[in-house]
Amino acid sequence: MSAQMEDLLQVMVDEGGSDLHIHVGIPPVIRLHGKLVHMDLPVLQPEDTETIMKAITSEAHIQKVREQGGTDYGFAFGEMARFRVSVFKERGHFGMVLRQIPNKLMSLEQIGLPPSVKDILFRPRGLVLVTGPTGSGKTTTLASMIDIINMEEDCHIITIEDPIEYYHPHKKSIVTQREVGVDVPDFAEALRRGLRQDPDCILVGEMRDLETMEAAITAAETGHLVFATLHTTGAARTVDRIVDAFPTDQQEQIRTQLASSIIAVISQVLLVRADGKGRVACFEIMITTPSIQALIRDNKTFRITSDIQTGAKYGMMTLDSNLMSLYERGLISYGDLITIAQDPQAIVAKLQGEGGRR
Repeated sequence: MSAQMEDLLQVMVDEGGSDLHIHVGIPPVIRLHGKLVHMDLPVLQPEDTETIMKAITSEAHIQKVREQGGTDYGFAFGEMARFRVSVFKERGHFGMVLRQIPNKLMSLEQIGLPPSVKDILFRPRGLVLVTGPTGSGKTTTLASMIDIINMEEDCHIITIEDPIEYYHPHKKSIVTQREVGVDVPDFAEALRRGLRQDPDCILVGEMRDLETMEAAITAAETGHLVFATLHTTGAARTVDRIVDAFPTDQQEQIRTQLASSIIAVISQVLLVRADGKGRVACFEIMITTPSIQALIRDNKTFRITSDIQTGAKYGMMTLDSNLMSLYERGLISYGDLITIAQDPQAIVAKLQGEGGRR
């Protein structure tokens, strides 16, 4: 590895940066607590970005960038950290972005999830969806959940990822980690094969297409605990997004299958803390009840939010109530509260009712 690349990665680890940007025409840039910070270094020339890229990228991946314009892979920086690397061509030059994956997994409490979520991890079968925009910490949440199962249950866990981010050593469970494009061609194929490998628990890195969704729902129905991610916010939107991916003549059947297989939908967003020191996660948690199952079956997902509002005794919470709680504790700004809220008018009315604290 070149000395320059080593220094840059060391700064990332020391400062706790989440992403490192390497582009021609600017110095290296770090994303620190959600903000982009230009490093006090010379502006990168085309030969610099190529040298930096080649320092950590295999010949096979370089070939892929030349042929397809980009590639992604996981990379270990000694014992200190792992990075998810995206290399690409822009205006004929090489560029790259490295996302730091922390070595140490957090507990559910540290992430900010309530104890009710832990009960989900010991269900014998069903589908658990962790959703949210890119960079909202879905991978971290899932890795922490898999780690709890790995420590406390004796089962076979299969993870299907693109690329593998967190490494899970065998603890009480056996963990098989398969990387798309390296160990198996795609998610759907990995899922179909995985069902023949005596799994108890399957993690699907991303439900990207119809085939993967079908395979994940089938696996959950046939007696496996399946974890998967989607780029949606909120439980109702997540259910709609899956149903809408299917042809119209299959949608009713998919609603019935989802109603019986979904155990929980955990939606999350990551916000910059009000004091600027790090970030804080905000969650919406839906735990399936007979009432929610009926709403999914009857295509009345718009009513799910009101069930979540009244479902606190089951461990549920809405995104807006969690946002209010973070705001009242001084952890997030008023701007973020209003921007992220799903019903900002209700939040404003509630704050005015409380004396309009801002």
